Order: sequence, then structure tokens, then C-alpha cells
Amino acid sequence: MKRDDRQQAIMDLLVTDGEVELDALADRFAVSRMTIHRDLDDLEGAGLLRKIRGGATIRSGTQFESDFRFRERQGTTAKMAMARAALRLVEPGMTVMINDGSMAAILGQRLAACRPLTVITNNAAVMDALKAEAGITLIALGGVYSAKFNAYLGKVTEDALAHLRADVAFISAPAVSGLEVFHMDETVVRSKQAMMRQGACRVLLVNHTRFGNAALHRLAALSEFDHIITDQPPAPEARAALDEAGLTLTIADPQEAEA
Repeated sequence: MKRDDRQQAIMDLLVTDGEVELDALADRFAVSRMTIHRDLDDLEGAGLLRKIRGGATIRSGTQFESDFRFRERQGTTAKMAMARAALRLVEPGMTVMINDGSMAAILGQRLAACRPLTVITNNAAVMDALKAEAGITLIALGGVYSAKFNAYLGKVTEDALAHLRADVAFISAPAVSGLEVFHMDETVVRSKQAMMRQGACRVLLVNHTRFGNAALHRLAALSEFDHIITDQPPAPEARAALDEAGLTLTIADPQEAEA
């Protein structure tokens, strides 16, 4: 098997399993451990995974979020359910902001059902989905393109957002610890915070598995969001913290994904 094909196969395994072992990969592809080490080094250098003892993972860490190309292939049913729940907050004629991320991408692709709308986004997947849709006024934010996040980020993005306003801002996040929301990347945090400042209504979209996890950079307090939408009830201790703080959590109906 050629190196590129082998590395693609490793990526496919990571999408399915989330984690791979070095010895198992060497056996699977009938190559040396050193060859697999080099493959994992290449993929880590491209920001696609993080190496751990004895293997590699795409699971989030305090300073690592997996590449958009992985995330868009995972948890589709949960994302669809959350998107349907989020759409109930959107009415024709609104101006909507959508941030980066695979969850936000799925929501953005469904916004045409609520047209006419003005959509402001730095998410390249949302731009691609809506650019030809009648009844959608698309404001595509500029900036420095990040393949890892499939989004435009940086000062140009933040400056543009400072001059815009929206009825609702949809913000996704990879980590919630206690009553605070976190992200691994400082530049992404700044763009999300800029959208939060400009949205009259702020909506957090977060998978239930992300509760109880922290990341390097604090994004916001949960209390700064008007709505918190997830796909399943989080662990009891996380749910108890929200209830004690008087925060309402919307659990998306899994059947919504098929509606």
C-alpha cells in the first residue's frame, strides 16, 4: 500500500474508532513500527491527530481539536437533531450568525427552509451550501482561511463582525466544564466571542459528550447564552450543576434528525 493510501486508511480508522494503536496498525498494514511512527508524525504535523503513548487519537484534548474533515463525518444523527431544535428559534426575515464547526455546518445547510434570511458566517461549509440559495442574503466573512476548522478567522473576521448585528448567533463549542465553555484555539475563541457580542440572542450548540471537559481557552460562561441545546442528557453531575445554576437545557429529540 502506498503511503498516502495508508495514511488515508489510518484516518478512516480514526473516524470509526477515535483512537488507534501503533502495533495494531503495523500488523494491519504489514509495515514496521517506524513506518507507522512516520505516518502518525505526518498526520500530526498536518493537525489531523495527536499522538499518544502507543498510538494516536482524534479525541479532543485541552489544546487539540480534531480536523474538520474528521468532525464532519462523526455524530451526524446528533447534529441533525440539534439543528432541527435550533431551527425552531429562527423565523423568516431574521439575520442569523453561524460560527465555524461541523455542527454549525449542518445547521447552516438547513437554514434555507426558513427563508428569507440574512446569514452571516465565517464557516466555509455554510457558505458553499447557501451561496446559490434564493431568498438567502449571504454575508461571507473574510479572514485567514483555516483548513483545520474550514473557516475564516483572525483580525479581518473580527473587525467585520464589529460592524454587524444579528437577531440570533449560533455558537458551537467542544468543551463545557462546570458552568463555563472552552475551546482549544485562541483565534477561534475570538471569532466566537465577536459573534456573541453582536447577537441579540445567543444559542450554544454542544454535544452531550463534551460536558465535563475543559480546554485551554475560556470562551464564555454558560449564563451568557439564552439557549443551550444538546443531543442527550449529559452526565448527572454536569446536569446537576446546570439545574443548580437555574440554566435551562434543551434536549433535542433524536427523531428530529429524521424529520
